[in-house]
Amino acid sequence: MKPEKKLWHEIKTLNIENNCKLSFTRLENSAAWGTPDLLGCNSFGHFFTVELKVTKTNKIRLSPHQISFHIRHPSNTFILVKDLSLNLVKLYEGKVIKELDACGLKLEPHSLGLESCLKMLETL
Repeated sequence: MKPEKKLWHEIKTLNIENNCKLSFTRLENSAAWGTPDLLGCNSFGHFFTVELKVTKTNKIRLSPHQISFHIRHPSNTFILVKDLSLNLVKLYEGKVIKELDACGLKLEPHSLGLESCLKMLETL
């Protein structure tokens, strides 16, 4: 199983354990390159997108299409990164995509830990 798919299963499992406070749709889109992996909605009816990334290093592999998407859509877009070297999940806002591409995981995340990341998305 691909690493991003494993991360998706972790998100689904934790969301179910927390009584499904978030609704996610996995986007499989080959027509519009750069489209994030998940479309989410919280209990307030606020929609957001999440790009899933898994890395073993401090560098995150972002395509030019993914960078472009987040530049064009800086609000309510997020990049959720699982750092395998630390077994830690970090959440970044889409508006910092250029800095994230340049600095990698040295950039300060918006939230740290999968549970904290999901709780933050619940409050949008």
